[in-house]
Amino acid sequence: MEIENILWRPQKRQAQFMVRPEYEVLYGGAAGGGKSDALLCEALRQVNIPHYRGLILRKTYPQLSELIDRSRTLYSGAYPQAKYNSSGHFWSFPSGAKIYFGAMQYTKDRQNYQGKRYDFIGFDELTHFTFDEYSYMFSRSRPSGEGTRVYIRATANPGGIGHAWVKERFITPAPPETPIREFYDTLTPDGKTIRLSRERVFIPASVFDNEELLRLDPNYLANLSMLPASEKAALLYGSWDSFDGQVFSEWKNDPAHYRDRLYTHVIEPFSIPRDWPIYRGFDFGFAKPFSVGWFAIDPYGRIFHIREYYGCNGVPNMGIKIEPHEIAAKIREIENTDENLKGRRIIGVADPSIYDESRGESIARMMEKSPNFIYFTPADNTRIAGKMQVHYRLRFSENGEAMFYCFNTCRNFIRTIPSLVYSKSNVEDVDTAGEDHIYDMFRYVLMMHKITPPKALPYVNLPTSDPLDLRVLRV
Repeated sequence: MEIENILWRPQKRQAQFMVRPEYEVLYGGAAGGGKSDALLCEALRQVNIPHYRGLILRKTYPQLSELIDRSRTLYSGAYPQAKYNSSGHFWSFPSGAKIYFGAMQYTKDRQNYQGKRYDFIGFDELTHFTFDEYSYMFSRSRPSGEGTRVYIRATANPGGIGHAWVKERFITPAPPETPIREFYDTLTPDGKTIRLSRERVFIPASVFDNEELLRLDPNYLANLSMLPASEKAALLYGSWDSFDGQVFSEWKNDPAHYRDRLYTHVIEPFSIPRDWPIYRGFDFGFAKPFSVGWFAIDPYGRIFHIREYYGCNGVPNMGIKIEPHEIAAKIREIENTDENLKGRRIIGVADPSIYDESRGESIARMMEKSPNFIYFTPADNTRIAGKMQVHYRLRFSENGEAMFYCFNTCRNFIRTIPSLVYSKSNVEDVDTAGEDHIYDMFRYVLMMHKITPPKALPYVNLPTSDPLDLRVLRV
């Protein structure tokens, strides 16, 4: 009788991940879903092709150690003649195929892969990478010879410096397991435009999908259940709205309460009374996005973010590279046409760096010139104090109200603020490697109107565009 000797067999969710045909597939979202094994074994798919080259990436080389240790079991077990080169960090298989292990601790490290090509590229813990690092590897994703399949796979848990762009790319656009098709118009040398497309998809997995792990360690489920609420939501249930390392965990966006404004920071727009002051915040960027935001302040000191102008080209954390006078012209256009802004006196506040004249005319001076006449005053750029002002404003009272609200039309604010993570080098501050431009602009405005931790205030009425009687805001 022949004894079956199976080294590894994909479980149901792992198999769903491994059979997907899309160019990009993200797997995971929670802890314990068998992500690393699925990625390591998927990289083996083409090792019988002599010229096949695979690459598995982690953020740093020390983080690769567990993956490499697991590969020693899986790879040498499946291919006893395969050899691991410790100095080169790669496996050589009998056919001549190779699987490399690499790192990209800093964005500049992507140049280490310049001129190379890989049929398979796998990112373990994708949220540890920036979009610049991930997208650069598209250029390295090409066939090493005839007959190979070229594609990218990734695993991730919520949280990390890349949380915002990973969520925006894989989670927000479509329900899980639903392909997301994106189209690209490309100009050929003969002047013709061709339309190209790529597909990507998210396959969720959690510890509940990993029967083998629960068999080997029944207590692992209890371990995840013991975590603090935000980590439990992310690692046990795969929530992308709450995660370990999130700076502003107070943030709530509940469409069910956009009208009554209870326990949500995002609300429906309304017409701003003429006697409410309006402030304009500004954080300059060229290669990185710039951020302009308009804020209204009610008689009780509540701040409402009512309009945004964000200089991003649609790629996370990438600017549109326009000059200060062009930004000023657009600001002037918005303030001349927006019903909540036109005809009002608007007070501008910006990062003090726009007044720097050490390398020529300052950004502030350029924006003040005719015909735009956009003026700012230097902001208080104290980082930790500004961060605490955000916390104070986001805190809900016992009645479910806050001292800050954001119109649901300010989509980039809604996207980036809850995704900010703490810095590893300054544990009290926001990680500046993330998409923090809107946050910085926000800080500047809040530091003009500092508050102490909020206490309960009397009932007040706020304007509303809704015909129903939903105007009472309890604080």
